Amino acid sequence: MLISTAYAQTAGGPLGGLFGSSAALQFLPLVLIFAVFYFLLIRPQQQQQKTLRASIAAMKRGDKVVVGGILGQVAKVGDTTAEIEIAPGVKIEVLREGITSVSSSGKGKDKEKDAKKEE
Repeated sequence: MLISTAYAQTAGGPLGGLFGSSAALQFLPLVLIFAVFYFLLIRPQQQQQKTLRASIAAMKRGDKVVVGGILGQVAKVGDTTAEIEIAPGVKIEVLREGITSVSSSGKGKDKEKDAKKEE
């Protein structure tokens, strides 16, 4: 006879060790990789988006913004839109969601006071 007898061996009960310690050790690297991705990639991106949403919500007249690569200064702020002055006398109206960066300037408060005086 050329064929030897092979015996099946079960490890850890009737399910063959599917939920035993060896299976848990196999999934451990996947869990660790997900944890590293979460703390190094996902969480910082969520925090960055949260600060951008907060700065867009607090946007006021005179702030400098970037909209799709166009630099400008906020001329008027509405509920869903903002009017951006990109050059002297050239104003465009954009959605607030399209603004990618907001940097506050100290002149914004003074301009608001000047605008109230003019009215």
